[in-house]
Amino acid sequence: SLEEVLAYPWPDPDWIEVSHIREEALQWGGEFAILGGEWSPFWHDAIDLLDFDGLIYQMYDNPEIVHTVMQRTSEYYLEVSRRIFEAAGDAIDIFFIGNDLGAQTGPLLSPPLFREFVLPYLKRFVDLGHEYGKLVVLHTDGSMREFIPDLIAIGMDGMQSVQPYCRGMDLAGLKRDFGRDFTFFGCIDTQRLIETTPEGARQLTREVLEIMMPGGGFIASPSHDYLLPETPVENVIIMYETIRECGSYDP
Repeated sequence: SLEEVLAYPWPDPDWIEVSHIREEALQWGGEFAILGGEWSPFWHDAIDLLDFDGLIYQMYDNPEIVHTVMQRTSEYYLEVSRRIFEAAGDAIDIFFIGNDLGAQTGPLLSPPLFREFVLPYLKRFVDLGHEYGKLVVLHTDGSMREFIPDLIAIGMDGMQSVQPYCRGMDLAGLKRDFGRDFTFFGCIDTQRLIETTPEGARQLTREVLEIMMPGGGFIASPSHDYLLPETPVENVIIMYETIRECGSYDP
């Protein structure tokens, strides 16, 4: 019930210590782009609290409950992120948040439900990051093509990690339709990296770079955060060597 949601012991931003973050981030300044802010998985929290089926049912039956959960979780992450930027904003380049919204065959919810129950809260994170002069990047794998125009409309700067084997995520189409307005991270198919030879890994990486690099707006990396243990080490090394050889933009 709504009363139970309101009575829930929501976390307190005061629990998070941020004073050490600037010193740690500055250790890498100038060598890497520094990702910062809270990971902010408010969508995942809603699933954990209501379970996935329950969350979708409540969107139809009790939308006020869903909005209240989204508000309470996002307000916590927004405040923690604001404190991080106040303490270490000069050492952070990108506000990096994570909410997985896609499966391999399509989004986890319909575009109308996404626009009503998720997009307004994502926009609050975009606005906060831009307030502090940060680029804002969303981690979400899976089939996300249907949502990209909405992400661009709220000012999201990019998305990590692009999985080209998911429905609608063909790289040439993404680059053609959204490459001027959106930065893509990932795109090097981790499933193919498992199956191919070192020379195949080199060719795969080159193909991705040829499609995604022109005009900017691309950061090459595997199509998921994690390379599975069965990925041949030789293929991983070749992938990164090829990125270093062919995947850098002129300063």
